[in-house]
Amino acid sequence: MSRPVRLGGNGISYHIAIAGAGPAGLAMALYLRRAGHRVTIFERFEEPKPVGSGLILQPTGLTVLADLGLLDDIMALGSRIDRLHGADASTGRTVLDVCYDAQHGGRFGLAVHRAALFGVLFRAARRETIAIETGVEIETLDIGDRATLVRGNGRRAGPFDLVVDASSSRSKLRQCAGNARAPRPLTYGALWASLDWRGEGFDEHALLQRYDKASVMIGVLPIGRPEPGSERMAAFFWSLKPADADAVRNLGIDAWKERVVRLWPQVEAFTNQIGSFDQLSLARYGHHTMKSPVGRRLAVIGDAAHSTSPQLGQGANMALLDAAALSHALERTGSVEAALEGYAKARRWHVRAFQALSLAFTPFYQSDSVALPFIRDRLVATIAKIPPAPRFLASMVAGTVIDPFRRVGLAEARWPDRVAE
Repeated sequence: MSRPVRLGGNGISYHIAIAGAGPAGLAMALYLRRAGHRVTIFERFEEPKPVGSGLILQPTGLTVLADLGLLDDIMALGSRIDRLHGADASTGRTVLDVCYDAQHGGRFGLAVHRAALFGVLFRAARRETIAIETGVEIETLDIGDRATLVRGNGRRAGPFDLVVDASSSRSKLRQCAGNARAPRPLTYGALWASLDWRGEGFDEHALLQRYDKASVMIGVLPIGRPEPGSERMAAFFWSLKPADADAVRNLGIDAWKERVVRLWPQVEAFTNQIGSFDQLSLARYGHHTMKSPVGRRLAVIGDAAHSTSPQLGQGANMALLDAAALSHALERTGSVEAALEGYAKARRWHVRAFQALSLAFTPFYQSDSVALPFIRDRLVATIAKIPPAPRFLASMVAGTVIDPFRRVGLAEARWPDRVAE
């Protein structure tokens, strides 16, 4: 269901360009269009499309989708997640057990295929007749009284009152904010695939993982359907160093599958679906946090402003919160400059807190360390059972350790009891 157009409290309508037609850019465009602004999305691909496998929409991201009127659409496709569980591959000892119900309010996560999230947002953008120009690589901005986009071929677009950079961690535009650094590559990435759901013996409402120290992490996540009417799927992933990917491939797919099944026999139902490495994609991760996600007539949102390991699963959720925050700031202020200041202030502490938490926790699960997984398996796993640790861990996964809602003008959604299967 679409929302009615509502001009901001000052009644001002801006001409706004958005770089990137991913979840951040599409959510941003919907907010802006419904607030009465003129919006154009510029996408570097010839056809907008999702990139990646599965993710968990946390209560934070679900609240934004509810605010956009899209909660029912995404819940009809996703798979409800009530817990995250991880065990040592050799001993079976539980070393991670996070339950959403350790918090109040009936919270849960919703695991979705990236194609499902993209599709829900993209169809909504089409209904709103938002202009999307494809095959456009934006190189930089020319800032005068207004902002002009400079394309890779030298052509220009604009001028615009505001440019929103939602072009992912590969962004070129963020350099125009004057405080950006290139993401620092993280040592570990992952091989992943979207496979048919073969869930016998698996909890269909949980993210399940197995660890071999911190150098190997195997995961299975039920992610629902990529589109209405399709079959249910799972995201399957295996952590490794991108630098080691060629060596793994050279050993052959059968050798790799044998190693996976030796560590976790039950996943043979998924590895049997993989016939070659062509079915697996290699994900590389980097960490960066902009000191300030704004510049002159420029707002940077999503992975372009802050990216990190997916260990806490916050990426898409943080991007959706960014879009809500910038929309709220534009609605409440009388100028682009004031709105940019309000957006940066609204997101500062929530972003910094979760970037720091992700950086701190990732080495316990993805690193070459011997000491950290020893501590994780014996000390952390024990402490995690003692109140108030369960509630803290649940709020960390849910993205609510620091309240993200009040400063971005949202009231947390109340969740239905069930998700359609």
